[in-house]
Amino acid sequence: MIEVTLNQPEFEYDIHSLIKAFYPSEYVGVSAEKKEYDEPVTSRMHVEYTDDAITLRWQQGEMAPAVERTFAVDPLDRPETKNRLKQNLYALLSDATGQYLPWGTLTGIRPTKIPMKLLEEGKSRDEIYTYMKQTYFASDEKICLATDIAERELSLLSKIDYDNGYSLYIGIPFCPTTCLYCSFTSYPIASWAKRVDSYLDALEREIEFAAVKFAGRHLNSIYIGGGTPTTLEPYQLDRLIRKIKCSFDLSDCLEFTVEAGRPDSITREKLMALRRFGVERISVNPQTMQDKTLQSIGRQHTVAQTKQVFALARECGFDNINMDLIIGLPGETPEDFADTLAQMRALDPDSVTIHSLVVKRASRLRRLLDEGAVPEEERARRMEQMMQMGLAFARKNGYQPYYMYRQKNTAGYAGSSGQENIGFAREGKECLYNILIMEEMQSIAALGAGASTKCYDRKRHIVSRVENVKSVTDYISRIDEMLKRKQEHGMGD
Repeated sequence: MIEVTLNQPEFEYDIHSLIKAFYPSEYVGVSAEKKEYDEPVTSRMHVEYTDDAITLRWQQGEMAPAVERTFAVDPLDRPETKNRLKQNLYALLSDATGQYLPWGTLTGIRPTKIPMKLLEEGKSRDEIYTYMKQTYFASDEKICLATDIAERELSLLSKIDYDNGYSLYIGIPFCPTTCLYCSFTSYPIASWAKRVDSYLDALEREIEFAAVKFAGRHLNSIYIGGGTPTTLEPYQLDRLIRKIKCSFDLSDCLEFTVEAGRPDSITREKLMALRRFGVERISVNPQTMQDKTLQSIGRQHTVAQTKQVFALARECGFDNINMDLIIGLPGETPEDFADTLAQMRALDPDSVTIHSLVVKRASRLRRLLDEGAVPEEERARRMEQMMQMGLAFARKNGYQPYYMYRQKNTAGYAGSSGQENIGFAREGKECLYNILIMEEMQSIAALGAGASTKCYDRKRHIVSRVENVKSVTDYISRIDEMLKRKQEHGMGD
């Protein structure tokens, strides 16, 4: 493990994230207090803060000589101090490892926020390139990708009412089974089928509350996600969407998405229930078109079922269908991914989202990857190759990247570019909600177990959150508490 000590608690998160980017397989402990660790310490760093300077002292191995870097900072300019700290830490770690990170010192999940802000200020692409290169050491490829997406996002969001608009998220926390890689709030529907109507009872109360709180404001987008919303029975979907349409004024609603998701949860009756109420956009998410992988990650459907459900959705009139893929799944090779892309091309969805696999350190998925006998760097090289294949597939088939976010704990390593999730769409088939949830430029009323409402103060550029409990049982029994919490927070005011 790598132990990082500080003489005072400052910028711990930024230090941890950047070191972890260079050493993804190492446990990194960062603290201003003396701590004891169960794992042996292999490398150490000490960060010494003074009034006008910072010193970094790095020792890689017990017998290796220490390396120091001292640099001046302005204590009154905290953002610049953080940038200087990360720049010097990056240079130190890059020298130690011989590696360069595609995103440079950027460790946050929303790198497009930077070019987005600069574009809004009237900066040119050349000025954005210079700033991101000099400030964050990002690669040319990543600067271009982030700027392309930021330009597209600004164009798409030009129709959004920032000041008096909002979006609505409804969470359905049930799935046919729990996938091995899943980190979302979800529960197997077989164990909860008898309580779904009780969940909808509580959800309807929260819908009524939100409708009153946001009365007079313009609802721009609706997204029903999960979990897997199509684990609901047709009558339950009918009940839920009918309640939404009866409670909210949809005259300003630009899109209505239901993340149908798992092919084994989708039927003609459910698709027709969605169509009946004007849902325009759905997802049919295979994650892979390899039966052996589907079985290993706990998805109880086949590639053939995915194709059948996709054809059924087209037959039911859906002309805006998204499909999700994940790169880095256990045992998958670039050849497998090439075959998946070929099968996707034959289906011809309207948008495709490519995710990088997220692996928690102690998860069953991590153990499965470790048992695959593929060295970490080889697995990372495969992921990088697959991401490049995905980018080439998108360009060749008329898809443009329109939103992106990065995730912690991707199955890559420092030199890998497979560290982001990218949404690609044909023109006119983008999902505004996906952009809004990432760029945090509009309030989002989020309802249901595990949902997190985001209240955006545009004047001060501040986002505050109000979270619901994750447990379905607690959500049902504590719905009054959820509503009181939102009331006290001033949701919709």
